[in-house]
Amino acid sequence: MPDLGDFTPRSGRPLAGIKVVDLSKILAGPYVSMTLADLGADVIKVEHPEGGDPTRQWGPPFQGPDATYYLAANRGKRSVTLDLKSPEGQETAHRLIADADVVVENFRPGSGLQQVFEHTRLTERYPRLVVLHISAFGDHGPLRDEPGYDMVAQAMSGLMSLTGEADGPPVKAGIAAGDLGAALFGAIGVLSALVERARTGLGQYVTTSLYETQLALHINWATGYFATGQTPSRLGSGHPNLVPYQAYPASDGHFVIAVGNNALFARLCTLIGLPELASDPRFANNRDRVANRDQLNTELERVLRTRTVAEWCALLKEGGVPVAPIQNLAEVYEHPQTAALDIVQTVDHPVAGPLRQVAFPVNYHGNRPPVRTAPPLLGEHTEEVLNPPSRSAQ
Repeated sequence: MPDLGDFTPRSGRPLAGIKVVDLSKILAGPYVSMTLADLGADVIKVEHPEGGDPTRQWGPPFQGPDATYYLAANRGKRSVTLDLKSPEGQETAHRLIADADVVVENFRPGSGLQQVFEHTRLTERYPRLVVLHISAFGDHGPLRDEPGYDMVAQAMSGLMSLTGEADGPPVKAGIAAGDLGAALFGAIGVLSALVERARTGLGQYVTTSLYETQLALHINWATGYFATGQTPSRLGSGHPNLVPYQAYPASDGHFVIAVGNNALFARLCTLIGLPELASDPRFANNRDRVANRDQLNTELERVLRTRTVAEWCALLKEGGVPVAPIQNLAEVYEHPQTAALDIVQTVDHPVAGPLRQVAFPVNYHGNRPPVRTAPPLLGEHTEEVLNPPSRSAQ
C-alpha cells in the first residue's frame, strides 16, 4: 500500500517525505503550503522572476528586503523563480511536479495559467498527485470567475453583516478571515486526500473557496437563520444565544464576561452586588436574558463602570466566573502563558537576521513542529532545486 513518506508521528514532522509544489501567491494558498512545511513537507515555492509573490512588497512594515506580510506566510519553503507563462518555465514546472505529492494553486478560473495547469491534465499525467485549487467563490455558479479578495469574500459571505456595533457600520474582521478560513479548510482537504491516497494509490482534485469556507464558519448564525427565517443583525461583541457574554466597560477600559449557564449568572450577580437580578423574571433564565438583553446590560454596566478592569477580573475570576481583560498584541506576546507554550520561535534570516515567528499551533505527542527555516529570499533556492549536485559529485 502506498504510504505518506517517512511518517514519524512523534517527531513533530508527520509530513516528512512529502513534496509540495506551491504555485499560489498572496495569502490563502501560501498559508496552506506553509502549514504543510511546518509539518515537515518539502515545499517548493514557485515565483515570477520579476518581483515574486506580490506580498513581498505589501508594506510597510518591512524586515530585510521583504514586507512582514510575506514573512508571515512563507517560512519553511524553498523559493524557485520561473516564468510560468513561458514554455520553458512550464516545462521546468512539470519537472518539479513529476515527483511531487501535492500542488497548491490559486489561478483565477479561466486564466491562461489555470488552463495550462488544468487539473484534469495534471491528474491524468500524474495519477498520484493531489491538486488543491483555492478560489474566491468556488468552481461553479455565477461568481466562479470573480477574483479572490478577502474583503470581498467577507462582504459577500455575510461576515461583515455580523461584525460591528448594532448602531454602527459593518466592519471587516480584524484578521483576513476569508483567506485564512480557505487556507485551513484547504489544508484539511489536502491531508485527507493524502490519507485516501495511502489506501488507493490515487490522488485527486481538491477545491475550496473563500466564500464556501465562510459559510461553513457561520455555524450557529446559519442554523438560527434556518430555524427562524429572521436575518440576524450585528451585536458588537455580544453573543446571539447567550447573555451576558460580551465586552463590558470598567472605569479604565473594557473586559469580557462569559456566562454560559444560569448558575454562573447567579454567581456573577452576587459577586457584583446585584443578587436580585438572578431572581428577576426578566433575567432568571438565559432565554429571558437574550430577550431582554438591553435591559440587563444597562443594569450590569451601571455597576461595572465603578471599578477597574484589573479589580473586576480578579474578583470574578476568584469567584469562578469566566472573565478576561482585552489584551493588545504587546500584552499577548509578553504574557507568561504565551512564553510557556513556546509558540513564538526565532529563526535566522539571511538578510534580516533573527526573525520571530508564531509557530504551528498543534503539538504531536508533546512536540511542537519547529520553525525550521526563514521565509526564503526571491529565487534563493533556484539553483539548488533545479540543478542539484549529482550523487557522484558528492
